[in-house]
Amino acid sequence: MRKRKHGNHPAIRDYGCDPFVFNIEHATGMNENFRTTLWTGKHLQLTLMSIPVCGNIGVEMHEDVDQFIRVESGRGKVYFGTCRDNLQERACVDGSDAILIPAGTWHNIVNIGSRPLKLYSLYAPPQHPFGTVHRTKEDAEHEEH
Repeated sequence: MRKRKHGNHPAIRDYGCDPFVFNIEHATGMNENFRTTLWTGKHLQLTLMSIPVCGNIGVEMHEDVDQFIRVESGRGKVYFGTCRDNLQERACVDGSDAILIPAGTWHNIVNIGSRPLKLYSLYAPPQHPFGTVHRTKEDAEHEEH
């Protein structure tokens, strides 16, 4: 088992299917990439995200993937809906808020604050290939298409 020792934080990379103990608040705060997979298992994946000021995740829907998102710092607005062009449900979120998104729900998160929006996301099952790092949203969009 990999375990964080006091004062010694692990590098931000995908630790795969091994048991892993770490400080999630610290790792999320240290992540400067739009998306970094930190742990990819057989049935679950943890990604760290840093959304720049005025940036957003992008309207998306995961057909067979439930998603849990926790905001560590910053301010955002989350949008939900049953179709891509009609995201009627909205909520403001900030540090310590959690967002649960059932499979098949269209959604987007927009940074409405004055600093990067730091969050982590759990996907069940995994959504991105092992070791995925997208430095920017544009990198993510390019890879996904």
